[in-house]
Amino acid sequence: MAMRSILHGMAAGAAGTTALNAATYTDMTARARPASDTPQQTVEAIEQRLPASIPGDGDQHQNRVAGLGSLSGIVTGVGIGAVAGLLRRTGLRLSFPVGAALTGLGAMAATDGSMAALRVSDPRTWSSTDWLSDVVPHLIYGAVTWAVLQALDGPGSA
Repeated sequence: MAMRSILHGMAAGAAGTTALNAATYTDMTARARPASDTPQQTVEAIEQRLPASIPGDGDQHQNRVAGLGSLSGIVTGVGIGAVAGLLRRTGLRLSFPVGAALTGLGAMAATDGSMAALRVSDPRTWSSTDWLSDVVPHLIYGAVTWAVLQALDGPGSA
């Protein structure tokens, strides 16, 4: 049954990641803001710390870095969902608002914490608009992820 909980969590995390991306792209469209390059910067910071490097020169290298940056967000979202699925398997039954908020803020902490640790970004210097642009999509991620987990667990599984 643990595998089923992991798969449920992964599916929920994938749905949450899709919702997070939709919220982010909606914000980009509404405010005409550019895409963030922090995922690529994070990949480059990790690459600098590894004994191997991403292959390619010029555009090939940058395109791979961009792809890996986007994939890292998907992996994080699906991974956090898998953890949430396992936690629900252990009997953790939080109310929807609490479960959604903790899941979303956990995903936010994972991404922002890694960027801060790698010195890609310093959240202490962010404006209130920066924080809002980060927290809202992550809370949407948490809400969708938690809702899908509850739905997959069946009726009365709040």
